[in-house]
Amino acid sequence: MKKLLIICGPTATGKSALAIRLAKRYRGEIVSADSRQVYQKLNIGTGKDLPKGAKYKFKNKIVGGCYRVYGINLWGYDLVEPKQEFNVARFVRFAKAVIAEIWQRNSLPILTGGTGFYIKAITDGIDTAGISINKKLRYSLIGKSKEELFEMLANLDAIKAASLNLSDKKNPRRLIRAIEVANWLAVRHTRAKKQDKFKAELLFIGLTAPKKVLDKKIDERVDERITMGIEKEIKRLIGQKQTWQHQAMSSLGYLVWKDYFMGKKSRVETINKWKVEEHQYAKRQLTWFKKDRRINWFDVSQDSWQKKVENLVNKWYITH
Repeated sequence: MKKLLIICGPTATGKSALAIRLAKRYRGEIVSADSRQVYQKLNIGTGKDLPKGAKYKFKNKIVGGCYRVYGINLWGYDLVEPKQEFNVARFVRFAKAVIAEIWQRNSLPILTGGTGFYIKAITDGIDTAGISINKKLRYSLIGKSKEELFEMLANLDAIKAASLNLSDKKNPRRLIRAIEVANWLAVRHTRAKKQDKFKAELLFIGLTAPKKVLDKKIDERVDERITMGIEKEIKRLIGQKQTWQHQAMSSLGYLVWKDYFMGKKSRVETINKWKVEEHQYAKRQLTWFKKDRRINWFDVSQDSWQKKVENLVNKWYITH
């Protein structure tokens, strides 16, 4: 059976570095499962960390293209312009096509990232992934507060509304998508068809660390992105007519700078808030991934964790 390696976990745990290491060893190609790295021109805040001279080769409209990094094909970066919307359905179409191509080359696809919803959509299927965007409905919801959106969702689907966590309740984009799905189901009086389960032998590797260690790694990573020029990147995006309402600019690491650029918050306040938001995001990521008992967890603060990962992957990879 074909094999798919998944490397997941919270931000700043070294998932990409491990993926590159394993790709070199097992003739692999990396498929990014990150909802922010799909956007062109959003490089620093999304942590693409591409080395100088990395070349992007466009293939076709379905898979986009890939970067060649340290001799490894890296897929999933720069799929759409910042003004375009991207969702899990588009990711599924892209990722499945890329993974199929990688298998055809007798290579090992390594699905790597921290967007748990994207990973689950590939490995297990998502009921709502095939429900298309309703532009007319979305236009009618522009300008509504998150409280109004939540009330609308509760009227359409009380069970779904009650299941949302605090983060989802405060996220207008997620609330609008939930309303969109609930409206689709109400009109058709039927459940969405679930995708077929992914036919492959899966191995899940999860990277984690104690909270204090992880928070320190996150803070250092934020500081590094500031040094790399995140402010200049955002200024350039604004100069290219990107707005804070665009899906890309509303993402983590970008929207936090809005009040700073509008003169409402200081630079220090903005940086501190960014770090807090990253800590909270890491906590949500862990909560999501910890529900999946298939994941083999490794503490990156422990000695020889990489060797333990390699031993597990090697045993899985050579088993037919």
